[in-house]
Amino acid sequence: MNKITLAILSALFATTLHAQNGINTPYSRYGFGIQSERAMGFNKGMGGVAQGFRNGQQINIANPASYSAIDSLTALFDIGISLQNGNYKMENLQQNIRNSSFDYFAFQFRAAKNVGMTLGLMPITNIKYNFASSSENLQGTENITSAYSFNGDGGLREVILGIGWRPFKPISIGVNASYLWGEYTHNMTMSFNQTTAFSVARTYNADISTYNVQAGLQYVQPLNKKDRLVLGATYTLGHYVDNNKAFRTTRTMNGSAVETETIDTIQNAFQLPQSIAAGVTYYHSNKLRVGVDFELQKWADCKFPNQQTNISTNTTDRFVSTKGQLNDRKKIAAGLDWTPSSISTSSYFSRCTYKVGGYYSQTYAKADLTGAVTDKPYEFGVSAGLTLPISNNNTWRITPKINMAVQWVHTNIPYLNAATNRQSTLKENYLRFCLGVTFSERWFYKSRIK
Repeated sequence: MNKITLAILSALFATTLHAQNGINTPYSRYGFGIQSERAMGFNKGMGGVAQGFRNGQQINIANPASYSAIDSLTALFDIGISLQNGNYKMENLQQNIRNSSFDYFAFQFRAAKNVGMTLGLMPITNIKYNFASSSENLQGTENITSAYSFNGDGGLREVILGIGWRPFKPISIGVNASYLWGEYTHNMTMSFNQTTAFSVARTYNADISTYNVQAGLQYVQPLNKKDRLVLGATYTLGHYVDNNKAFRTTRTMNGSAVETETIDTIQNAFQLPQSIAAGVTYYHSNKLRVGVDFELQKWADCKFPNQQTNISTNTTDRFVSTKGQLNDRKKIAAGLDWTPSSISTSSYFSRCTYKVGGYYSQTYAKADLTGAVTDKPYEFGVSAGLTLPISNNNTWRITPKINMAVQWVHTNIPYLNAATNRQSTLKENYLRFCLGVTFSERWFYKSRIK
């Protein structure tokens, strides 16, 4: 059985090496890109609810206080990937794109009595797009037309080292310390149908590396012998990303030859937001969990470089980092899971866990920086999942698990249509299949010889 589980893990690792960043959307050109879901295999089918979840056989990175639930003999490994089909609609245009992505890897173990530690790796944001506009007559001319092309790539990732401690019942506390790094590149080109006219190209790029700190709390309130509530909350530190520069390069091109080039630089161009999250989860025995979470990320208070969508050779326009480039992100999620009988020996499907959930959020990136569009982008999603235990007949009956989830997500992004000077909407629909494996080992068990 260990060989089978290791084979599954090896296959997942091999898949992640070739996985793309999981998105291909024009909306990723704003801010740091599309935010990744901070969920593990066990709660992807539950709308991502996590603040009040604590279970010694599941790694819950969303709240480090949960790490203290791990028992004294267990070491956990968890890895996940996703496959998705995205449908994008803008005016009369429509396109389907398939992507795959690496979602997370995490390792957890008991460090001391009532103390658990976790090491994790996951993406934070993703950027990937490539699109172009149709030719338009240049204002004041009859025969000269202009066309625009846009493409971008990049994203942020983080390595997490966390510790959770239960100083006394019913309180647990924890801290995640993260190293964040990544980059982005956004290219825009304006070209003309006249060979004598110069084209204009503009590039925005930056390399980013910094830290982040998240503190977590969980409180367990028994209701009776079978029922209890777990209250959870986290706070994430907001701060300047020191010594990180943002660059804007503007070029006039004569064919492939560069005629002029101007490079503008911003020092200390970025800030990370303060974030708070809180939730409550109801437990009935070991069969039922029902949870609700709320999260607020204060992106509107963060400085970010002004990435203008128009292209100009006018060197007097200022390349600056200001607040108000992004929106506060608000999210509410709810979900439940149900296991008929975790110890059943007669029915395999009674030991499976069944999940359902959903969420609604206001996303953080603005698709219109002119202020002409007052509506804010939003998204919502529904999901369902299943956890399948892999039978294991060893002494401790350690049971690796396969986590599967199906998610449907709709995103609504208002923007200013330059052709009509009216508000238009980019609509995105995703059908996503998530697969993860949780592998449990009794590393610290000492055999005795009689």
